[in-house]
Amino acid sequence: MNQQKIPVQVSRVKQLSPNIKMFEFIAQDTQLSTFSAGSHVTVHMDEAGIRRAYSLISDPQQPQHYRISVLRDEQSKGGSAYMHENVAEGDLLHLSPADNFFPLVHDNTSKHILVAGGIGITPFLSYLYELEQADMEFELHYCFRDGANAAYVDELRERIGNRLHVYDNAQDQHLSVEQLVAQQGKNTHLYVCGPQPLIDAVIESGNALLGKERVHFENFGEVASGGSSFEVHFQRSGFSLEIGEDSSILQAIENDKRIDIECLCRNGVCGTCETTILEGEADHRDHYLDDEERAAQKTMMLCVSRAKGSRLVLDL
Repeated sequence: MNQQKIPVQVSRVKQLSPNIKMFEFIAQDTQLSTFSAGSHVTVHMDEAGIRRAYSLISDPQQPQHYRISVLRDEQSKGGSAYMHENVAEGDLLHLSPADNFFPLVHDNTSKHILVAGGIGITPFLSYLYELEQADMEFELHYCFRDGANAAYVDELRERIGNRLHVYDNAQDQHLSVEQLVAQQGKNTHLYVCGPQPLIDAVIESGNALLGKERVHFENFGEVASGGSSFEVHFQRSGFSLEIGEDSSILQAIENDKRIDIECLCRNGVCGTCETTILEGEADHRDHYLDDEERAAQKTMMLCVSRAKGSRLVLDL
């Protein structure tokens, strides 16, 4: 895990919609690096003890600045609320280096279909630079609840024209995922980022009609981890915590503050919170381990997975 922290200054803040802000960062004492489309950075809000990953939306090959967009989530555990309420132009923050769990497949022989839901538009904003530069065939299908709260619609219309398809649910416009996927050729790559129901629908249709190797997805927020309560004992640290019905192991650890645990994605994709199981069995809910690894019950992802029984012992 790269523990480097890059000092940056907030060079610009722009209100894009009533609940979305754009933040621009410039480096303080070093240069920012180029990155690949779909990358994210972790923003360290040290004053609040919060770290959150956000997709980079700027040109991957023009790192004079990094830009992100942050949705003010009413259910926020602190990250988006802190960014919206406390971060202003001129402030100093730290970023972790860019990392990518959702890269674009560079294949000029294939069509690329991008499906975004709400703030899930963000990783695709950096995709567009690479798609256009490589002259790849693509379409962007952008769904949102209400056009008044959607970001980047006008800019996207101007930039990519008829390759943009928008679905404003408030105007009774809805995307039929099954129909969209059925219209595609077998050489299509399908990408989705947005709310879990949209991701699930695209994965189901995409896997059935195109095959798993051509379906690519990223969650943009913390996935709920509800279920029966259970106890977790941390063997090396020598204490236990009760994990409530509506809490993840990761959230319980962060609230307790005695163990420092890294997690970039908070939705079972990146693998950074993978932890060894010493006793008990996990109810695996991640997208990182394969079926064989899940059956082996040797490790688990603390951000989404739970216990099958009443107790787990972990190597922490």
